[in-house]
Amino acid sequence: MELACLDLEGVLVPEIWIGFAEKTGIAELRATTRDIPDYDVLMKQRLSILDQHGLGLPDIQQVIASMEPLPGAKEFTVWLKERFQLIILSDTFYEFSKPLMRQLDYPTLFCHRLIADEAGRIVDYKLRQKDPKRQSVKALHTLNLRVIASGDSYNDTSMLEEADAGILFRAPEKVVAEFPQYPAVETYEQLKQAFCIASERDLSV
Repeated sequence: MELACLDLEGVLVPEIWIGFAEKTGIAELRATTRDIPDYDVLMKQRLSILDQHGLGLPDIQQVIASMEPLPGAKEFTVWLKERFQLIILSDTFYEFSKPLMRQLDYPTLFCHRLIADEAGRIVDYKLRQKDPKRQSVKALHTLNLRVIASGDSYNDTSMLEEADAGILFRAPEKVVAEFPQYPAVETYEQLKQAFCIASERDLSV
């Protein structure tokens, strides 16, 4: 049996932190794992910036509530779910994801949790586990599942490496250049074709 694993931000929905940066005008919050591969370093930087500006979880959730999936993303997930079991492996947080998951008809999501105080100040974050995307694919392999994975950033490359087949989607040029072993596509139609090629089954039906 084959299973599809997708990253969330940049693949199906806009980058949440970039959207929040644009709303607040805080350019430093535009940094993502495309810029800073070490997720702990990135999150500590984000929390420090939020503290400096007196911003908390409700402020971010208000912005997320106005966001929509990327054009074509919902139709792509419908196509994918007709042919695979689908799991979203993301470094986002459950406290962020619900409005966007609702618009995608609630695919299964494995991500992390934020810890906020009574005032809504984000005081910490709890990762599900170390290197969670790779470990998730490893666990799926123990269930005798063949995994095809797709993502766009440095933090997705361990998932692609562990998967039976990996595909880069709308990845920055530097990521494409550093990981030439993975096909790199730019549109959902191309991503469908890449899944068809990677699959051991006839997906035309």
